[in-house]
Amino acid sequence: MADPGVGTGASRSSVRRWRRMLADERAESALYRDLARRRTGEDREILLGLARAEERHAAHWESKLGPRAGRLPRPALRSRLLALLARRFGSVFVLALAQRAESRSPYATDPEATATMAADERIHEEVLRGLAARGRARVSGSFRAAVFGANDGLVSNLALVLGIAGAGESARTVLLTGIAGLLAGALSMGAGEYVSVRSQRELLEVSAPVLTDAPQVLPALDVDENELALVMRARGLSAEEAQERSQEMLRTHDPAVGLRGGAGDDAHETVGTALAAAASSFAFFASGAAIPILPFMFGAAGLSAYLVSAVLVGLALLTTGAVVGLLSGGPPLRRGLRQLLIGAAAAGVTYGLGLLFGSVLG
Repeated sequence: MADPGVGTGASRSSVRRWRRMLADERAESALYRDLARRRTGEDREILLGLARAEERHAAHWESKLGPRAGRLPRPALRSRLLALLARRFGSVFVLALAQRAESRSPYATDPEATATMAADERIHEEVLRGLAARGRARVSGSFRAAVFGANDGLVSNLALVLGIAGAGESARTVLLTGIAGLLAGALSMGAGEYVSVRSQRELLEVSAPVLTDAPQVLPALDVDENELALVMRARGLSAEEAQERSQEMLRTHDPAVGLRGGAGDDAHETVGTALAAAASSFAFFASGAAIPILPFMFGAAGLSAYLVSAVLVGLALLTTGAVVGLLSGGPPLRRGLRQLLIGAAAAGVTYGLGLLFGSVLG
């Protein structure tokens, strides 16, 4: 039976959409191959497996287009951005973004995508979640200390500077107070991070799968390709054990068989070393805390100095929030704005209290 999409009855809008789908699938396949070239061992094999799956999806749209494929449009901006990041960095940030992209696949509601393709995309999200979890585990300790150390330095020292300014103190007093806050905060953060990491290493939770719609996904998967095995290999099982468990899951449609556990889940490094976390926390708190006092260090004073300080801190808060969003696979702009609003609220409250205490004590 001929594919109904290949006949003459296909509308121009359908052909345009199929071309766009084909371009995106090819771009995603190229993305996974680019990432695979930067990896070795299991990670490389898993990424190549994802690339082959996207090529099967591309073949579906090729068959619908037939000779009308013609010149394909450029892939979506998201796909082009991911490809650029993969070529430049090939890091956990790209995997986190790719995981988010897979979660927004339109195939579940696309009448011309097969049920197998929709199930594949849902499984790909879980595969990428497992790969990204490995990368997050390798950097989570030092990264957490770095990002939140910088954020604490930015917010606390800006609040301190504005609080002193609200009390009516001179620019020299503001600068000295800011330097004291930088040193005291950096030392406190470094010591606190060391103690925290040492005492909480074994209490951190590992990433857990969230394939809550497994009963609907499992029956539609391609038994011959069996991409469930990729999920389990991403979580640390050997190829043979992953194949065995995935076949049992397909037979029983029971997600409890293999979506949890695996030798790699407990073996991953989750927080880094205490010394590395403490050093990162100290250095990044000091870096963040230096930004609010930069105008005063260069001799600025008055309202202009406070405005420049607030703008610099705002830009830095947007950056740290966006970085956290990238690592977690969340929306970078939304995370950046959240960081900015929290910092602005803390600084505003402190400035108001400085005005109050300055008038009372003055």
